Amino acid sequence: MDRTALVSVDLEKGSRILQILDDAGLRVKVAMWAVLADYGDWRLVLSSRQFDAAGPTGGYGLLHDALDAAGFTLEQTPPVVILHFNDPFVKELRKVFGSAKSVEGMRLGGQSIGDRFVEDAYTYRVS
Repeated sequence: MDRTALVSVDLEKGSRILQILDDAGLRVKVAMWAVLADYGDWRLVLSSRQFDAAGPTGGYGLLHDALDAAGFTLEQTPPVVILHFNDPFVKELRKVFGSAKSVEGMRLGGQSIGDRFVEDAYTYRVS
């Protein structure tokens, strides 16, 4: 499947979104761009206990409220996947990379992590 390349504009946008969420007090533990077999294109993957506490759709509400308050429009928002903190993918990422000094900029791909196949990924944070 052909897909667009992840470019510096996307990387900067992901960093900006993560900073907005940090400033809003949403402690995001997993943040990465990933091409997961489920979707086939780049998605910003996020996981946070606050998203979980807000419920299945409430996490997206928290995300969009924080972005809106920072002047980040819906049109600027990339496709986002919020995964539950207990999702096997998130759990395996945290188990393998959670104690690493830094994972920012690490590329993953061509492997299964938890219950998902990662075609390609660029990580910001796994803690």
